[in-house]
Amino acid sequence: MSATPTTESQESAAPRRPRLVERELLVPFIVVVACFAAWGVAANLTDVLVGVFRTIFDMSNLQSSVVQSAYYGAYFLLALPAAFINSRFGFKAGMLTGLGLAAVGGILFLPASQMLVYEAFLVALFVLAAGLSILETSANPLILAMGSEATATRRLNLAQAFNPVGANIGVLLGAMLILPGLTSEAAKTIMSAEELRASQEADLFLVLRPYLCIAAVLIILWLLLAFRKMPELPGEQAVLAESATPGAASGGVAGRLWRNRRYRYGVIAQFFNVAAQTCVWTFTIIYALDVVGVSTSAAGWYLQASLILFLLARFAMVYLLGIFRPARLLLLMAAFGVICCLVAMFSLNMIGLIAVVAISASLSLMFPTIYGLALEGLGEDAKFGAAGLVMAILGGAILPLVQGAVMDAVGDTAFGFVVPAVCLAVVAAYAVFELRDRPHRPAVPETAGEAAS
Repeated sequence: MSATPTTESQESAAPRRPRLVERELLVPFIVVVACFAAWGVAANLTDVLVGVFRTIFDMSNLQSSVVQSAYYGAYFLLALPAAFINSRFGFKAGMLTGLGLAAVGGILFLPASQMLVYEAFLVALFVLAAGLSILETSANPLILAMGSEATATRRLNLAQAFNPVGANIGVLLGAMLILPGLTSEAAKTIMSAEELRASQEADLFLVLRPYLCIAAVLIILWLLLAFRKMPELPGEQAVLAESATPGAASGGVAGRLWRNRRYRYGVIAQFFNVAAQTCVWTFTIIYALDVVGVSTSAAGWYLQASLILFLLARFAMVYLLGIFRPARLLLLMAAFGVICCLVAMFSLNMIGLIAVVAISASLSLMFPTIYGLALEGLGEDAKFGAAGLVMAILGGAILPLVQGAVMDAVGDTAFGFVVPAVCLAVVAAYAVFELRDRPHRPAVPETAGEAAS
């Protein structure tokens, strides 16, 4: 009879399991998660634009791939300013700045479409990506701060799962709203100069519509976040206090990070991982058009299939990581990606196109895995080390130019996939280094390992 009260008292005294998101933060959390999907839409709609601008402005592959340089270059350049905004004014201010600037970028597509100048679109894309860079840099730590540290990793993984959802929406917008309505090359051959200009205006209007929709969504998110009072976030106060400490970002931290081979090689691997991802998705539509001869209206669906596979594979990789060591699975998937690139280079048919789509399965694992491996065991330096891994996105600005130049020089779209093959080989080399180096390192404390994961 006495066991029951004892058990009840023990249960009442037991600490409450921390929630993933506290009730008072649920609405702000949903708004921030919506931002993850929003920048996924914008980023992958950009992949469609490379092929679209090549057709509308009659450019080379190298010229059209400057779209990605404008986009990812802005991400690289705005990472540090975003960190200063967050440190001085807080994560919410950083998100509002990013949302506002990105909305302006979307609106700039309106005058760009009227000017009929390629460079005007590059400016609009740069401003859009600059805002999204600030937004992404602010949103990740804000999600971490919206609750208990014990549930921070799960909370961030949940938010990041909506990014590929947005990516699929972005490509779907391109496949449904842009590609089917473009003027065919055959029709252009019989048009007069006036008719060609009119068709160009019509095609650029197709590009304008989805970006104005994105701008409208970003404005709505800005309003929802601006007029929603944010409860005090202990996690944010800790990060801001640390960043405000004199000498916190001094050369001491930078020197320690640079001397850490595991981190240094991780940044390099992340650079080439993002480069491979951008190269593959940038030229999937062009591969379908030039190599396989797929119609313009159907080509976008192969990029859509790539992103759906990427989304499904990401959940599959979560399961496989429970079976394989992260570095070993990273090596297997990087090798699989290299093989797919080689198949795409030498099987100039539907098999090659399927191989291009299949590369996305290997890519799905890489960004979070490299991120976790490179930061593992860094302790407090991980907060600054994360900035270097974000800036490694610069690979997405540089290597598509290289692939476009290779395709133009050789006159072979398929051969251009040697560039992502080399990128994935570098990722495989990092996985090999990780597997060989780990037995010689001291064990990472359990809490540190959990934080890095």
